[in-house]
Amino acid sequence: MITRMSSLFLRTLREDPADAEVPSHKLLVRAGYVRRVAPGGYSWLPLGLRVLRNIETVVREEMDAMGAQEIQFPALLPREPYEKTGRWTEYGDALFRLKDRKGADYLLGPTHEELFALTVKGEYSSYKDYPVILYQVQTKYRDEARPRAGILRGREFVMKDSYSFDLDDEGLNRSYQLHRDAYIRIFNRLGLEYVIVAATSGAMGGSASEEFLAVAETGEDTYVRSTASNYAANVEAVVTPAPPARPLDGLPDAQVHHTPGTPTIATLVDYLNTKTDLGRTFTAADTLKNVMVKIRRPGAKDWEILGIGIPGDREVDPKRLEASLEPAEVALLDDADFAANPFLVKGYIGPKALQDNGIRYLVDPRVVTGTAWVTGADKADHHVVDLVAGRDFTPDGTIEAAEVREGDASPDGEGTLVAARGIEIGHIFQLGRKYTDAFEVDALGADSKPIRITMGSYGIGVSRLVGVIAEQHHDELGLVWPRAVAPADVHVVIAGKDESVFAGAEKLAAELDAAGVRVLLDDRKATPGVKFADAELIGVPTILVVGRGLAKGVVEVKDRASGERQDIPVDDVVAHLVKLVRG
Repeated sequence: MITRMSSLFLRTLREDPADAEVPSHKLLVRAGYVRRVAPGGYSWLPLGLRVLRNIETVVREEMDAMGAQEIQFPALLPREPYEKTGRWTEYGDALFRLKDRKGADYLLGPTHEELFALTVKGEYSSYKDYPVILYQVQTKYRDEARPRAGILRGREFVMKDSYSFDLDDEGLNRSYQLHRDAYIRIFNRLGLEYVIVAATSGAMGGSASEEFLAVAETGEDTYVRSTASNYAANVEAVVTPAPPARPLDGLPDAQVHHTPGTPTIATLVDYLNTKTDLGRTFTAADTLKNVMVKIRRPGAKDWEILGIGIPGDREVDPKRLEASLEPAEVALLDDADFAANPFLVKGYIGPKALQDNGIRYLVDPRVVTGTAWVTGADKADHHVVDLVAGRDFTPDGTIEAAEVREGDASPDGEGTLVAARGIEIGHIFQLGRKYTDAFEVDALGADSKPIRITMGSYGIGVSRLVGVIAEQHHDELGLVWPRAVAPADVHVVIAGKDESVFAGAEKLAAELDAAGVRVLLDDRKATPGVKFADAELIGVPTILVVGRGLAKGVVEVKDRASGERQDIPVDDVVAHLVKLVRG
């Protein structure tokens, strides 16, 4: 197929868009691939749509090859199935809700577990029908509070979601592995650098869970890996290794001390280290910081106050806190909350007042029996020293809320953790029977007894992949598409005004097209400088320059990624490019 730039619906830009923060956003807009319509909403222009469709093709080929079958659900969905599973409220403000003219509630689908489960229930009834894997490539909608980074985080996006239905957990494990292997093939074909990390399942529910993260400094996801093993995890999924409990015998008694003007960990440590009568030096790690939050469970009207205790040398990681408390909504206490609960003394909160007033108190896994802490004494300008867990206070449980830092011990006991950033491109997890229980999805077994079906859920952010690939494949001049997704195979640049040059380029383009090569032909009446700049910006992997050398029987072939240039005899160039394109 020959695409002529003289008639292509395309306008490139020389300046970065004002709202663009990351390279992919800047380049996709400048190169004329996408245009912003509203916050989190983008139009796909012809070249951008080609890249998107090429990615969809790779995804479909691998899904079909593993035995999955494609179907299509509507994006406009009734409330009732999501009410049944509780996700009408669990999704909170992230859900686009609307009413039809009769007042019935609908939503724009953020994900389709409910519909897949109901569909299988309606079509299949015997154990002989299973296993089955269904998938769709469809537009999803989520009301992101802060859409950013162009198509990397939008309110409307294309996603491949697939679901496996098996008779038992052994079958679910096979389906999970099939998807894991298929995702590896997909992302390898797309030329991505990525890691596979342990993850949480979030509002989807389920158990075993892994994320595929594209390595990118601009990514919103932080993951960690071990220096001595294959362990890797999203920070939300890191399980803190708990130290062994310590004996309580012989520990000093807890003592309350007057600590004027010490509402922060830093001021407290500085003050304690001026107290020579305490006989030792203190660090922030010796203190127990109590952070007060409030949570509201799905469907509930009232908030519950919750105390979170973590070592004072660490901060609360909001993502880890939210992941630990999902699907509940989480917020910090405000001034009105403190005023309504005068036993909460800002800067001096301790475990005693929380437990005396029925406030649930969860602590970091490092706070084990026998560990002694400096913490608030529930009185302004007072702290208690040597408050011992398991003796002086008993937490209601543990919570993963503290930040994960480089140098922390790896949860698998091998080495320490190092951190990096990435962009989520895929997520696979074993849902189990959450949705089949909700809708009573059963198969009649060989013994005529019902078998409750178990599910797996597997997603790929298809439209996000356009941005992710652009994020990883660009240079200072523009985009550098991998051949598998590029909008064309060869970008032919006519670098001259002579009719013979135009005629020669047209002839080569026609021969390439006849050989099955996708050609982008710059036949505009623009200067060579403009054409070369656009060719670099647009990022087709191979650039064919037809110019003055044609009179000597040669043309120039440039590799966009390496910048390598090669003069090829005009009579040989079509065969050369066909071989190059077909690998």
